[in-house]
Amino acid sequence: MREKTDINLLVVLGATASGKTRLGVELARRLNGEIISADSRQVFRGMDLGTGKDLSEYGEVPFHLIDIAEAGSEFSLFAFQRHFFSAFADIQRRGRLPLLVGGTGLYLDAVLRGYRLIEVPPDPSLRARLATLDDATLRARLRRLKPEQHNTTDLMERARLVRAIEIAEGERAAAAELPPLPEVRPLVLGLRWERAALRRRIGLRLRERLAQGMVDEVARLHAAGVSWERLEFYGLEYRFIARHLQGALDYDTMLQQLATAIGQFAKRQETFFRRMERQGVEIHWVHAEEEPLEQAMKRMF
Repeated sequence: MREKTDINLLVVLGATASGKTRLGVELARRLNGEIISADSRQVFRGMDLGTGKDLSEYGEVPFHLIDIAEAGSEFSLFAFQRHFFSAFADIQRRGRLPLLVGGTGLYLDAVLRGYRLIEVPPDPSLRARLATLDDATLRARLRRLKPEQHNTTDLMERARLVRAIEIAEGERAAAAELPPLPEVRPLVLGLRWERAALRRRIGLRLRERLAQGMVDEVARLHAAGVSWERLEFYGLEYRFIARHLQGALDYDTMLQQLATAIGQFAKRQETFFRRMERQGVEIHWVHAEEEPLEQAMKRMF
């Protein structure tokens, strides 16, 4: 483990409903820190209950990368990495400790393993060549370019598949000319629950957010111009509630299916974190049911 004086980034990761935000905020209060969110949906304004922002938990602790994009827009991994390093440098300049807190594995991995990302413009000639290929051939091409590919949405939707190939080929062409990334010396803490306990927390939090008006939130987003198709893209809560609002699912069925889907998503998050460990990211696991703050502080000293 690194010495405390050598750490310039504290990371708190975990599955959905694991209590990451609460632990991150408590650590930030003790360590003169500020939180940088690593959540792919909390960047969007107006998407609060569905993304579990829990803004009331932050209190006086400053936070970054929350509510920085319009609902209905896209927010790329490249944009996240650019915003992260900007916030990271700003927090350091002010003599405070950056804490990266969240559960979006791709965002976390992009920082911890230093993904080399560039902004790739559309390439009409490449797109014309790709248009002649079937989906299976496109998927094989993307896997050759990115053997570690794990974003299944990119593999299933043709438009995203073409764009992913475009980005991968553009990144490969420009890799040799990219400047070095800022140095990150992290200590990574992971919150771990027993599977049954996490399922109970997921169910309880889902019912709380529904009682607070999550269905109304989705209806407002659609009324403001966010299409049903875009809501499907924004993740499980928005997908299942959108189907309910369109009459495809009654409320009880929606609740049951959504709770099951979130539980399955939590398992995928944990699988991703294990993959990160296999690829060299050292995660110090904290047992969430046993004084997690005190365990985390012991890791720091």
